[in-house]
Amino acid sequence: MRTRGGNSYPLVGTQVTNRRKRVKLPSVLCNFFDTLPDDVVLSILVKLASTADCPADFAAALSTCKRFNGLGLNSFVLSQASVETFAVKAVKWSPSANRFLQRCSDAGNVEACYTLGMIQFYVFQNRRTGAALMAKAAIRSHATALYSLAIIQFNGSGGTKNVKDLIGGFTLCARAASLGHIDALRELGHCLKDGYGIGKNEAEGQRFLLEANARDLASICSTPSPGLIPGRRLNLPPIMTGSPSIGELGFILPPPISHPANRFLSDLFANHTPDPAFRMCSYGGCGRPETRMHEFRRCSVCGVMNYCSRGCQARDWTMGHNKNCRPMVRFPIINAGGR
Repeated sequence: MRTRGGNSYPLVGTQVTNRRKRVKLPSVLCNFFDTLPDDVVLSILVKLASTADCPADFAAALSTCKRFNGLGLNSFVLSQASVETFAVKAVKWSPSANRFLQRCSDAGNVEACYTLGMIQFYVFQNRRTGAALMAKAAIRSHATALYSLAIIQFNGSGGTKNVKDLIGGFTLCARAASLGHIDALRELGHCLKDGYGIGKNEAEGQRFLLEANARDLASICSTPSPGLIPGRRLNLPPIMTGSPSIGELGFILPPPISHPANRFLSDLFANHTPDPAFRMCSYGGCGRPETRMHEFRRCSVCGVMNYCSRGCQARDWTMGHNKNCRPMVRFPIINAGGR
């Protein structure tokens, strides 16, 4: 196309050196991604891994290019990965998922240590390895790992009934409670009220139960859409009237978000347990199976539900068991030799 002066507009992708000669420019002058330093790419991957909502978010980034795949498996990136990054569902568990979780654990990721420890302890029944991984996370003040180790000590999981360590369980529970773990606070309160693993102190135990209820309420009210709905006061069985939780005071609570390790156990053992003779914790957000017969405690009112801890019992009570719990029917024992 010519202008009024007789000149022509230059074509796209060409450079006019003079009026008679055109030089074609290269289509790609520079690959700016290759010029980025590794530190910048690592910081991008750390941000992605720490904020991922599911494993697919991080896996999609690793499959983008060879550089992302290589730097994405850096130990610094894996150590900062969020718990949802390796929250693999039970139906999608594979050796590659196990290797990735092990690699995150070796990089020092405390959430990966706890998740892999729970899977090793309850699924693969590698008690020593699983407890060691949870202890690795507990040393770095992982409250959930401390509470899980306390449950293992209280129940004697993985061993006989005589291997229970009540003092050790109480110590671990107290450490988790000091870090703000609500179920650990509730378990600690019941231990003090009952004198279980520690000297009996009802006043101090009641204080811990009230603090657990206050923290429970604060965690719910801090959400963008609180799930507290005023309702009718519930008729409670006598066992719960001493220390009512928030759900028993006439509020409907939203279900708490379970840890991915507990969700994995719940999905895996939803239809069956490792041994039919063993029972599962009746609280849906726990997923722990028994490691020996009659390890878990039963609900003293209905005698149907089984719980690995008082924390799971309190959670399941507020999630709906308070409406379905009915006193068990006790049949009198008739002496066959009497009249």
